[in-house]
Amino acid sequence: MNEIQPLIQWISSLVSQYLYVGVFAAAIIETVFPPIPTAAVFPLAGYIAAQSKLSLIEVIVLGIMGGLGATIGSTIIYLICYKLGRVAMLRYLRFARISEQKLVKIESWFEKHGDKAVFFGRMVPVLREMVSVPAGLFRVPKVKFLLYTLCGSCVWSIALTLVGYYFGQITLGII
Repeated sequence: MNEIQPLIQWISSLVSQYLYVGVFAAAIIETVFPPIPTAAVFPLAGYIAAQSKLSLIEVIVLGIMGGLGATIGSTIIYLICYKLGRVAMLRYLRFARISEQKLVKIESWFEKHGDKAVFFGRMVPVLREMVSVPAGLFRVPKVKFLLYTLCGSCVWSIALTLVGYYFGQITLGII
């Protein structure tokens, strides 16, 4: 944990100094480098927004900026996995003792439920950073991936930003 502490502090100062652009950049970084917790980005941004007396609409826009950043970060991972493809996956999965039969079952499930997995996966801690991997490897259509990732990321980032905003308003005695 001590190794990522300076990175978390840097992310915090990025968000504090450059609120909208900072959240956008921090969301890209936290998505591509999963050791950075999402809870270090969005609630902090909401708290700072409350301290800066931003309106509710401005806070929602702040959450959307985070959703856009997370979408870009997820798309980077998705495209890498899309490029690697199934052959590379089979090569590495044998070390995890996952047979091609199991992979076919997973692939079939992802074909049926991949869009829902991408959308809801963007709102589940830990899974939110990982769902881009099977989406790319199983070649979820790019437009579908972008749409569901953007929507799920925005819901998640707006919700967490609003939580931080709420607590920021409590400390100001507004609520």
